[in-house]
Amino acid sequence: MERRDVVIVGGGPAGSTLAWALRGSGLAVSVLDRRHFPRDKTCAGWITPAVVRELALDVQDYRRDGRVLQPINGFRVGVIGAGELASDHGAEPVSFGIRRSEFDAYLLGRCGAELYTGAPLAKLCRDGADWIVNDTLRTPLVVGAGGHYCPVARMLGEGRGETVVAAQEIEFELSPAQQARCPVRGTEPRLYFCADLKGYGWVFRKGEWLNVGLGREDPHRLGAHVEAFRARLVRDGVLPADTPVRFKGHAYLLYDHAPRPLIGDGIVLVGDAAGLAYTRSGEGIRPAVESALLAARVIRAARDDVRPARLAPYVSAMEARFGRRAARDVVPPPPSRLRQALGRYLLGTRWFTRRVVTERWFLHRQQAALSL
Repeated sequence: MERRDVVIVGGGPAGSTLAWALRGSGLAVSVLDRRHFPRDKTCAGWITPAVVRELALDVQDYRRDGRVLQPINGFRVGVIGAGELASDHGAEPVSFGIRRSEFDAYLLGRCGAELYTGAPLAKLCRDGADWIVNDTLRTPLVVGAGGHYCPVARMLGEGRGETVVAAQEIEFELSPAQQARCPVRGTEPRLYFCADLKGYGWVFRKGEWLNVGLGREDPHRLGAHVEAFRARLVRDGVLPADTPVRFKGHAYLLYDHAPRPLIGDGIVLVGDAAGLAYTRSGEGIRPAVESALLAARVIRAARDDVRPARLAPYVSAMEARFGRRAARDVVPPPPSRLRQALGRYLLGTRWFTRRVVTERWFLHRQQAALSL
């Protein structure tokens, strides 16, 4: 049986970033993931300049081998069926479109850890102060980074009283004829809020690829909502009539309403495993990256003493960065009809769609990047 200082379960952006941030620490780190990379991941797929800085991403190196890094300079925002308002954010990109199959594989490949891909977490048991992982690895610290359904998160009691957001998405390569007909520009993604304000859809072009999806806090009849959204976009000429109809689904938790703990005895959760998606936008990549950077600082300081008291600074750092979560029994009330009407009105104003929706909710330009 091999000994490791840290075993990370999940090789997505949270897990790979944590392994990368622990390079040079002297800690032996392994990453397990049930999938082989590159692999598909349901996600709209964009990252802000803050994420580029936090990951010390070499943009030119990333673009090699044809990886997509689509500059975004503006957005079109509105309510489904009521049109959109365009906002131009200037010549410098305010975000970048990525394909998750490429992005995740790139981050994992550079992380510097020992990789076990195609290796699901089949067994995790306690042996004294250590964890035994799949009967092959012994470690004092296991990090859950396996997304919403992470088995490490389940050990800490996820699933009780969670308000789950469900989304469906499809990403496909446009044919030359579709490229010529599609009016969506890569520099200007489109965001369409549901009339009841319980979610939003998007259409995002990344060069020759188009990503379309919709997510809702109320997952009831999600498939019907998605199909109605797709059909409307086709009728409005936004999507080609021959757009694929088989969407893929995923689930995640919004930070303000997620009851999941962040630490246990020899356990840390990061990324979607901890339920960290931004409450307003549902974006999970930046919170995943930042949770990994904050966890790395604490793990470096704790070394081999990973009792809850030594890991507690991670909880404090997360609350300082993202705020305190609501009480476990607090479920956000649905928007009243008055709030819905006010929201739809505001989404028809240029000031709100630019200053609030795009700059604060989606770009988080009010918050500086974390230092490495």
